[in-house]
Amino acid sequence: MQSKSIPVTIPIKSVQPALAEGAACHGGEQTLLDAARSAGKSEVLERYALDYPKGPHDQPQSMCPAFGSLRVGLRMSRTATILSGSACCVYGLTFTSHFYGARRSVGYVPFNSETLVTGKLFEDIRESVHEQADPQKYDAIVIINLCVPTASGVPLQLLPKEINGVRIIGIDVPGFGVPTHAEAKDVLAGAMLKYARQEIMSGPVQAPRKGRQQNPTITLLGEMFPADPMGIAQLIEPMKLAVGTSVPTREWRELYAAIDCSVVAAIHPFYTASIREFEAAGRPIVGSAPVGVEGTHDWLQNIGQSAGVAQALIDEARNKALPIIKAVLSQQKINGRITLSGYEGSELIVARLLVECGADLRYVGSACPATPWNALDAEWLKSKGVQVQFRASLEQDLDAVQEFKPNLAIGTTPVVQYAKEACIPSLYFTNLISARPLMGVAGAGSLIQVVNAAINNQDRFNKMKDFFGTTGQGDLAGVWGEKPVDRPEFRADNRRQMEKKNKQRKAQEMG
Repeated sequence: MQSKSIPVTIPIKSVQPALAEGAACHGGEQTLLDAARSAGKSEVLERYALDYPKGPHDQPQSMCPAFGSLRVGLRMSRTATILSGSACCVYGLTFTSHFYGARRSVGYVPFNSETLVTGKLFEDIRESVHEQADPQKYDAIVIINLCVPTASGVPLQLLPKEINGVRIIGIDVPGFGVPTHAEAKDVLAGAMLKYARQEIMSGPVQAPRKGRQQNPTITLLGEMFPADPMGIAQLIEPMKLAVGTSVPTREWRELYAAIDCSVVAAIHPFYTASIREFEAAGRPIVGSAPVGVEGTHDWLQNIGQSAGVAQALIDEARNKALPIIKAVLSQQKINGRITLSGYEGSELIVARLLVECGADLRYVGSACPATPWNALDAEWLKSKGVQVQFRASLEQDLDAVQEFKPNLAIGTTPVVQYAKEACIPSLYFTNLISARPLMGVAGAGSLIQVVNAAINNQDRFNKMKDFFGTTGQGDLAGVWGEKPVDRPEFRADNRRQMEKKNKQRKAQEMG
């Protein structure tokens, strides 16, 4: 369907600097920020700065944050996703998405300097949306501006809110405005919740596919292992509460069910935009999670109080769950020193569980920020002598491994690589820790097994280290036809030349 053109208010002068100094990440964060503000994106960038503060440290090293929003859209049925950005960025994002199991295509609206500067890119996006808006196939279409279209002011807010009954949701997810891919999940989840909440306020909406629950429901905020909602349901059943929907959802009508709850459990505490929509709907928010004995004890109390449950029923739920968890923890313990880091946002609740399982946890680093909904977890960990670092950088995570010399390092890919090179057993947080049950009885049992198994691999690391020695390290890295010969005289000559250049540069600076 060919649509009529509408005026696009993108000052050409505000677009040209970002393009002239290099598109996408190559232009530099400050250049792109300045261009985006001058192109009319100040409001959205200010909102992101409030929702996802970078302090006390700068943006963590992570994958492109837009992956988080893309992942949320691709996991929803009857939802199409279209990317607007540089071709290299789109290629990387789609590759990563399919690597993580996406089974559908990602739309892409290409552009060049001319279409970007003249506003033709917006018209191309608008035309693409009209072509895709088939109510037989889709409930919603998501359009994501990456760095260059955001910096250039491509105004997705001017797109129709609905075409042929298909909802249209345009969001900006620039790498220079959203710190991590975890928080980018919230950008889209929050935008969808806002749209769904406005629909609820306008009139009747679709009921959940399985109908409404008889008991008041708890909405779970954050992606988690599929068994955890079932474990939580067992914990809260004595309080005559039920687990409702998890956000991000798997289909549009689940958004209505998520809002139609008694309490929101912010299992992942960084969903700031989503929490804002729940609070606008009058829903109380409870942080932390039912992990370990103390965590489960406090969480059940807070959930029950927020849902208006009688204290007798709260005590009944505690009395049913806590003795079983204590029994599991008494049968086996984690014996070893651990450092923990990750970028999923669930690092602090995993850290609490590790401590309750007996681990000597020295450090927990999260790429996500401190929020009101993880404050209690942070205080609890600090009271146990654990160093808590929000917005942790890779360097801080590596320094923790080096300083505390753990028996096990749990972390991101580069942390795991560093630890293994140092002959320290390690586990990748995303695939081996957060992708398993964490809540209630099942969480304690599964975590103890995998952690102890990893720590017990130290002897294997020692044997490999003894066998390989320094092979493949430093000057010996790579493939050699003959045994490398060390040339200390060449090193000394290069060092003298570098020192001479440094002295010349300092003299020029002073002079």
